[in-house]
Amino acid sequence: MAGLKYMSGFGNEFASEDPRCPGSLPEGQNNPQVCPYGLYAEQLSGSAFTCPRSTNKRSWLYRILPSVRHKPFTPMSCGDLTENWNEVEPDPNQLRWKPFIIPKSSEKKVDFISGLHTVCGAGDSKSRNGIAIHMYTCNTSMTDKCFQNADGDFLIVPQQGEILITTEFGKMMVEPNEICVIQQGMRFSVDVFGETRGYILEVFGAHFELPDLGPIGANGMANPRDFQTPVAWYEDRTVATGYTVVNKYQGKLFSCQQDFSPFNVVAWHGNYTPYKYNLENFMVINCVAFDHADPSIFTVLTAKSTRPGVAIADFVIFPPRWGVADHTFRPPYYHRNCMSEFMGLIKGHYEAKEGFQPGGASLHSIMTPHGPDVDCFEKNSTAVLKPERVAEGTMAFMFESSFSMAVTKWGLDTCHRLDKSYYKCWEALKNHFNPNWKPN
Repeated sequence: MAGLKYMSGFGNEFASEDPRCPGSLPEGQNNPQVCPYGLYAEQLSGSAFTCPRSTNKRSWLYRILPSVRHKPFTPMSCGDLTENWNEVEPDPNQLRWKPFIIPKSSEKKVDFISGLHTVCGAGDSKSRNGIAIHMYTCNTSMTDKCFQNADGDFLIVPQQGEILITTEFGKMMVEPNEICVIQQGMRFSVDVFGETRGYILEVFGAHFELPDLGPIGANGMANPRDFQTPVAWYEDRTVATGYTVVNKYQGKLFSCQQDFSPFNVVAWHGNYTPYKYNLENFMVINCVAFDHADPSIFTVLTAKSTRPGVAIADFVIFPPRWGVADHTFRPPYYHRNCMSEFMGLIKGHYEAKEGFQPGGASLHSIMTPHGPDVDCFEKNSTAVLKPERVAEGTMAFMFESSFSMAVTKWGLDTCHRLDKSYYKCWEALKNHFNPNWKPN
C-alpha cells in the first residue's frame, strides 16, 4: 500500500508517534502522572520482568483508551483451530497435501479467523512449550474485529494474495514472498483483496530470533537491517454496534465486546513489536566446492529451545541460488532426521520432487525416510556438472521442529487434500548395486 512507512532493524529499541499528534511520546519517563494529549500508558510485556537485558522484551503504548476496557470474554467456536493432538491415531508415513482449497466468496464469506485450520503440532500452550502449524484460507476482510494470540507468536507466510495487517503498532502490507511475525499478545486485524491463502507457524514459550552466524562471520543470511517494523498509526473510532476482540487462549477461542477500536495507540516505544521481512533479501550461503551442505544454512529465523543448538522451530527457505558443487549429487540427499520437517511452496517448482504444488505442503516426521523422487535421482546422477541456477522463480520453505508433530483430523481427513499416492514417487527407485565395481 502506497504511503506505508517502516523502521529498519531487528529487535531494536524503536520509538514512534503518529505525526498527527507531535510530542505524544513522554520525555524522560515511561509512565507520567498525566500523559501528553490525555493518553493512557500501557506496557506490553513479551518476557518476564527479570529476563536478562539481552532477552528482555517490552513496549510502552500510549493509547486513547486502555485495552482493559471491555466486556467479559465468552467461549466461541474454534472451527478447525485446535490443540488436540490426540483426536486421531499417529501416522508416521510421508505425507503430502495438494493445494488447500480457498472458499469462494460467492459461496461463503470467510475471514482470517474463521479461515484458520490446524494441520499439525505438538506440545502444550499451557506449559508454554510447543508448536502448531496452521493454514489460513479466506476471502473477506475482518470488519470491526481483531485477533489476539495469548498462546504464542505467529509467523505468517502469505502464499496467495497480499494481506494488510493493522496492529496496535501500525500497519503492514505483507505480500507473497514476504513474511511477518505477530508476537504473543499483539492485537491485529487482517484485510484481504480476494481469495487468499498462506501458512502459519505458531510457537509457544519462545520468540523468534536471528540464528547465530558462527564462522560465517558478521554478515550473511537474514541481515537485521532488512527487517521492517511499522510506524505508529491510530484511529479514534467509536463502534456503537460493538467491536469484537477474539482471544486465542490455551488453544481455545474466546470473544469479548467493546465500543471502540483497539487500534488507538497514538505513540509507542520499545523492542517488542510486529515486523516483516522480504525473503528476496536473504543472502544465500552455499557450497562452492563439493558435497551438499545441510539446510540449516538457509535458516531465516529460529525459536530456540533450552537445549543448546536445538530449536523448538526453525524457519528455513530454499531460495534461488547457484549450484556449483563438483563430483556431487546436488539435490537434497536421502535423509532420516531427528527433527520434523513441514514444507510449503510459495511459488515455482521445487527441484527435488514432481507434484509438490504452490499452496500445498508436506510433512516428513521424525525418522521417517524422505528424499528426491525417482526422476530427480536418475537425472542428477548422470547430469553434466556445470554452474547452474537452482530454484529460479521458486520459493520453497520449511518449518523444522524438534517436536514429534501429530497431524489433526482436519489435516488427515476433513480437508480432503491429502495425496494418498505420495509414496509412489519412490516406488521405482532401482537397485544400482554392482558387486564387481572397481575404482577408475
